[in-house]
Amino acid sequence: MSHDRFMALALALGRRAQGRTWPNPAVGCVLVRDGQVVGRGWTAGGGRPHAEPQALQQAGSKARGATAYVTLEPCAHHGKTPPCAQALIDAGVAEVVAAIGDCDPRVNGAGFAMLRAAGISVTTGVRAQEARQDHAGFFLRITEHRPFVTLKLANSFDGRIATASGESQWITQAPARRAVHALRARHDAVMIGGGTARHDDPTLTVRDLGITHQPVRVVLSKSLDLPINSALERSLDRAPLWLCHSEDVCEKRKVHWQKAGADLIECRQKEGAILLEDALEKLAHRGLTRIFCEGGGMLAASLVKADMVDELVGFQAGVILGAEGQPSVGPLGLKHLQDAHRYGLLKTTTVGSDVMNLWRRKDAQP
Repeated sequence: MSHDRFMALALALGRRAQGRTWPNPAVGCVLVRDGQVVGRGWTAGGGRPHAEPQALQQAGSKARGATAYVTLEPCAHHGKTPPCAQALIDAGVAEVVAAIGDCDPRVNGAGFAMLRAAGISVTTGVRAQEARQDHAGFFLRITEHRPFVTLKLANSFDGRIATASGESQWITQAPARRAVHALRARHDAVMIGGGTARHDDPTLTVRDLGITHQPVRVVLSKSLDLPINSALERSLDRAPLWLCHSEDVCEKRKVHWQKAGADLIECRQKEGAILLEDALEKLAHRGLTRIFCEGGGMLAASLVKADMVDELVGFQAGVILGAEGQPSVGPLGLKHLQDAHRYGLLKTTTVGSDVMNLWRRKDAQP
């Protein structure tokens, strides 16, 4: 039996749930008996039920003697649901193949120990690097108290996001913009800076994909000086809005946004700007594991300088705007090339008439 093949299927199932399970991980599970898939499951929206009980329910009596492929160590603790390790034991599975262990202190090897104590064979490390990347946000929230951050840049061939006059709609074409909506849907939240909110008046919702789920919209605005009756405010009935601001913000602005239905998150500031480390820690504390940052240039630069960009998604159009155009990333203060942050290229894809590049931290590449 090919462990690799069935783990690949479990990973694909888990990815279906990305963006909808926080603060829980998006896990996939496949039950195989006599070489045939008898049960499949992935973490449900909101994080429950977990992948394993859903796969077991689908398999029914066929789970007895089966091999369970899971993308993360089955949980071993009693929470709002019983432990998944115990559910696998009760169902009579013969073997569990797990991609990686769970660093959550409530699990961290205890799930594997439960299974082995019950006489179940346990194999680990199958497609481990892929699983580690899929669960990176969940792990980062536990180990570094921050979410996984994807920075999206959509620019001209020469790295500009707008003309000198500020005109930016649209540099990339419709297929690329549709791909951005799909990426939004796979993250817990979409984040922008206050300048982008004021200039572009975005909605930041997922549209035209036939799904009802919406990510949290996060805006970092030190003074809460956002436009009244903006697209963000008018769409509060469709998607949550979290506003990160400084301690000394105008009380009138706070009252307005609270009454409108936004959640306000007070953050520390440093050198006249919101301290990103504090903001991301507070977002993680609220449960976010994966954030899709769409700019603007100053926020992008701040994230890069703070070394908090885990993944880069770049959409490049075949148009040249010249040196007077607005750059996609603000000043970084670099004097030497060796000090620049470098990422490893994972994938290049043609999206309509544009090109999409996926880059990741060099230490996180499969």
